[in-house]
Amino acid sequence: MASAQNTTPPLDAESTAALAATGLEYALVDVEGEAFPAFLSSVARGFLGEEPTKEQVENSRDGLRGRRLVGVYDRAGDQPEAPVATVDSWVSELTVSPGRTIPLWSISAVTVAPTHRRRGIATAMLTGELRAAAAAGFALAGLTVTEATIYGRWGFSPAAWASNVTVDTRRVRWTGPVAPGRLDFVARESLTARLAAVHERIRVQRPGAVPGWDNRWRGIAGLTPEAPDAKKVRAVTYTDTSGVERGILVYTIAEREEYTEHELQVRALFADGDEALAALWRFALEHDLVGKVTAELQPAVPPVQWMVSDRRAVTATLTDHHWLRILDVPGALASRAYSGPLDLVVGVEDALGFADGAWRVRIGADGEASAERTDVAPDVWMPVGSLASLLLGGVRATELATAGLVRGTGEDLAAIDAAFAPAATPLLDIWY
Repeated sequence: MASAQNTTPPLDAESTAALAATGLEYALVDVEGEAFPAFLSSVARGFLGEEPTKEQVENSRDGLRGRRLVGVYDRAGDQPEAPVATVDSWVSELTVSPGRTIPLWSISAVTVAPTHRRRGIATAMLTGELRAAAAAGFALAGLTVTEATIYGRWGFSPAAWASNVTVDTRRVRWTGPVAPGRLDFVARESLTARLAAVHERIRVQRPGAVPGWDNRWRGIAGLTPEAPDAKKVRAVTYTDTSGVERGILVYTIAEREEYTEHELQVRALFADGDEALAALWRFALEHDLVGKVTAELQPAVPPVQWMVSDRRAVTATLTDHHWLRILDVPGALASRAYSGPLDLVVGVEDALGFADGAWRVRIGADGEASAERTDVAPDVWMPVGSLASLLLGGVRATELATAGLVRGTGEDLAAIDAAFAPAATPLLDIWY
């Protein structure tokens, strides 16, 4: 299995040939080279952003060092130096059970210019990424998505959900715990290190989480050239009674016409423990002149709804957030700890071939799993995307069966549900 260290697999030969057959060039982009600014411009165009400034280009060079940048070029076009499609990938790490992680091939910045759609470019890029990752020994690939209708065709499926939370503070009073520690405002310049320290402690305990990186934290802190509302960013930390910094809240306040009903917009709320979580949410909800608090990427069932007098003043809009793709069934299934025993043959349907076949899945009383190919007829059938959704325990096999995405007897599906039940609900609390 791959290790969680930077690696740059070669370009996939099959995708290179497929693109060349349509007159396109598939090429690695050197983050230090002359091709990088045009690559970044194409990414910005794909996500409807502004043209990057020189300062933003240099900041992005710093943030993207160590990543595998790929562009697809139409050298016959009016701008032959600007890729008509992009993808950015790197080696990360996925928490699969509290305290257990697995190397993850992370994919981002997937764009195809509107001028070059329906030419097989996205398929060539995504299958190229998956073949490269599988060849390098990765059991899993992952991404966060802006459009939910795209990635299922390549075997990705949501495995961790998140909620966008809105609290009408005019309707609530705090009824949650009173934390014994202290809150302090801290300087923006200190936030990169502070965010990294708290997040690194919590992400290894939460299935679905991945590590952040300096430019992610700098963006949240308003320290990157393109950071919106940078001068409005403020932050408070929670320190417990033993002097350990356990949580951090980064926010801005958007002014509204009514002076007592401004909106506190949470940019990050990371809490290492219940005390810190309660203290930071109470600070946000009781902030002067605020009528609404909004926060993205919160747990599917946000704990704050149990900490206020009127839980119906808390609106949580659920969204799929972390999508996974299984490349190696034995490696993926063996990575996590399980809640109960299992002995089934699982048939996996994978049009791309990575996970296709029948697998004898055994989970012992110790919660450890193994999987091996078998010629025995499967007890349960599912597409590879369903297995990815089941992996972290964030969805039940019986729920997928209702939608026709898993096939098996009620007894076998119940056994899968019992074995795959997670020790903690999966959550990814950042974008990547």
